Amino acid sequence: MIRQIIRIDEEKCNGCGLCAQACHESAIAMVDGKARLIRDDYCDGMGDCLPQCPTGAISFEEREAAAYDKEAVEANMKKKKLEEEKNAAQVEQEAVHPMGGCPGAASRQIRRTAAAAASQNGSRAFRTGSAASQNGSGALRTGFAASQEAQVSQLENWPVQIKLAPVQAPYFDGAKLLIAADCTAYACAAFHQDFIRGRVALIGCPKLDGIDYSEKLAQIIRNNDIKSVTIVRMEVPCCGGLELAAKKALQESGKFIPWQVTTISIDGRVLDY
Repeated sequence: MIRQIIRIDEEKCNGCGLCAQACHESAIAMVDGKARLIRDDYCDGMGDCLPQCPTGAISFEEREAAAYDKEAVEANMKKKKLEEEKNAAQVEQEAVHPMGGCPGAASRQIRRTAAAAASQNGSRAFRTGSAASQNGSGALRTGFAASQEAQVSQLENWPVQIKLAPVQAPYFDGAKLLIAADCTAYACAAFHQDFIRGRVALIGCPKLDGIDYSEKLAQIIRNNDIKSVTIVRMEVPCCGGLELAAKKALQESGKFIPWQVTTISIDGRVLDY
């Protein structure tokens, strides 16, 4: 039959995914970073997706198309809901018994408060004072601990290894994501303050792990409300694998998210933002 249906100009599409989110019938999906009409009979021709497109890539056209099938849409939506519930249950199970039950890989959110930081520093100062009163070498430990009092960990999530991270977790909701080479935290003295603070951190080394992180990272970005991505790598060539994996993940996620790359030199200098 000839009827009104949407048309998507892939040349204009920037891959933001807003139209797919606005389509109540799931007629639009993100494929290879572009919005596509996946089934004519899912599109009711009402155009809820039209005002959401920031680039004007969506328009109406009259053409031969299958009639809108309400029953097929409802069946598809029911199937998607069951899949989402199954995935949510699996994520919850992995958080309790990750990687075959290792408690050290359980997903956790670390909530820090000023009081907790003060308590952490106060406890350190107490131990330092006790050590100093016991022997002369305590003076060295006193100086060391005093220099650490203002340095409180900024880590807010666990686990941090990309391989162990869940694909969905509460701390990913509205998160600024940090994808960092594991050596960067050792090279850059202010890594916690400059990069981890206010971000959810994921680390890895493609050379040592010998895997492509892009699929896992794409799942994390696709399944969560990630606001931005910061990639921090070392200046060495092998770190390019982490940067490429993160960029590939952003493309495969089908989302348009602000991102930036920062390079750290071997002697700890921040080379660029």
